[in-house]
Amino acid sequence: MTFRTNETEERGFHRAMGYLVGRSIDLEAREHSTQVLQDIIDRYGPVIECYPHWHPLVADNTDSRSPVITPSDRCGYNGLDHTIYLKDAFITCPYANVDDVLASVERVAQNRILHGIATISAEKIDAQLYHPNAHPILVKCVWSADVIMNQDGTIPSSIAIPMLLEREVPEWRNAELAETWKTMAPYFLGQPCGSRSSLFINQETGQAMKTIWNLLNESGMYGPIKTGIR
Repeated sequence: MTFRTNETEERGFHRAMGYLVGRSIDLEAREHSTQVLQDIIDRYGPVIECYPHWHPLVADNTDSRSPVITPSDRCGYNGLDHTIYLKDAFITCPYANVDDVLASVERVAQNRILHGIATISAEKIDAQLYHPNAHPILVKCVWSADVIMNQDGTIPSSIAIPMLLEREVPEWRNAELAETWKTMAPYFLGQPCGSRSSLFINQETGQAMKTIWNLLNESGMYGPIKTGIR
């Protein structure tokens, strides 16, 4: 199936609006909430389903057998609830434990893997989102000034590929079988995705990733290539 960026972004936008500014939001607050959410999506979006497992927002993880692709306690966050993911941020709307969420983001932000690449921080959102009794929080990833995004807004290969390799190359010590590109592409590209591109990665970078991954597999460093249905 062809990956259509515009259609994918539109579906994500309507999903986020329906989820966070639904019927439970007080009528008199809905216009403000809608505008606040629109502004956040414009700045940090588009809306996505999952991150590449090397993305700064989920990179604080060491589980090689089950890659982490959404923010959770598996990559350092505590107290997340009712969460929508954006390309460079996520919005979470817990009913309680707000301080736990903010403190966990501060801990995640100290991870050395982010040094020189991105800064992660959190702030409370001054609007009703998800429910009047929820406490919406924006957790954002601000890329370093040295990281120049592609003209289409996707992450450049000069950053995406080394971050991917940092995550994957050390796994040769524990690997028994090499996973094919088809299996790993959703973890490398983020979701939704096509065969070589996503809202994070364009076709050129995706093809470079695929070529490098196939070369690693062909070297035998991960063992025999796994075949059959997972």
